[in-house]
Amino acid sequence: RMKPEDIAKIRAAFHLDDPLYVQYAYWIRDLATGELKSFKDSQPVLPKIWDRFLNSLPLFVLATILVWTWAFPAGIYGAVFRGGLYDRLTVFLSYALISVPGFFLSFLAILWVVGWFGVPVISIKTFGMEHAQPAYQMMDRVWHLVIPSIMTAIGGIAVLSRYVRSQMLEVLGQDYVRTARAKGLEEDTVIYGHALGNALLPFVTMFGLLLPGLIGGSVIFEQIFAWPGLGRLAYEAILSRDFPIIMTLNFIAAVLTLLGTLISDILYAVVDPRIRLN
Repeated sequence: RMKPEDIAKIRAAFHLDDPLYVQYAYWIRDLATGELKSFKDSQPVLPKIWDRFLNSLPLFVLATILVWTWAFPAGIYGAVFRGGLYDRLTVFLSYALISVPGFFLSFLAILWVVGWFGVPVISIKTFGMEHAQPAYQMMDRVWHLVIPSIMTAIGGIAVLSRYVRSQMLEVLGQDYVRTARAKGLEEDTVIYGHALGNALLPFVTMFGLLLPGLIGGSVIFEQIFAWPGLGRLAYEAILSRDFPIIMTLNFIAAVLTLLGTLISDILYAVVDPRIRLN
């Protein structure tokens, strides 16, 4: 149960005695001017989120690159060689990775890497490396980044490769693909020149919706690997009832969702020449 002074503090901070539109205007003003501060440590919200964003960005970028560079070849080749050994193997691995919880795989990866290589993978860097040579510091950062990124990407690779395979199989069964083959075109031309472009259209929307994943896509993995990113910040803010942080992260997530939708619309026009933006 909250204390009366805590309730009064929250009401004063968010101007809860004013109309809703006035509250929102005050909140935007405080956020933009740096007056909105965390309940936990009284630090301005935006600089605190920005620091965590810079930590989450390399993890998000590397995991996204791994997902999209591994899932698409796996799904495409699985569809092209449907029923073969490669297809059966990728189907089995995909469903196995989907079934096993990501946090369990992360714990196994930590035990394996630390046990076999003796290299710490927890947090963003190794404690005590501040005075090491720059090359060692760089390698330490890269090593700490690789394992969490792979663990974050594994689930996405398994799911996306199944979608790619299913969509590719549907496109390969279309009449225009059979017509292209009947004309004597090479198989690579049929697959990559005619089928692949149409198979990619549904994934343009998925690509645009990746941006909100900067906040909520890696909460579990950032917590397991003690990675000081946005996901962990959101988790800590929820536990400590740090409402300014929670509200700001929700606001940023909404902005990223709108931005991702805009990017998806633009990419649709690039991928599909039939679509034009007026």
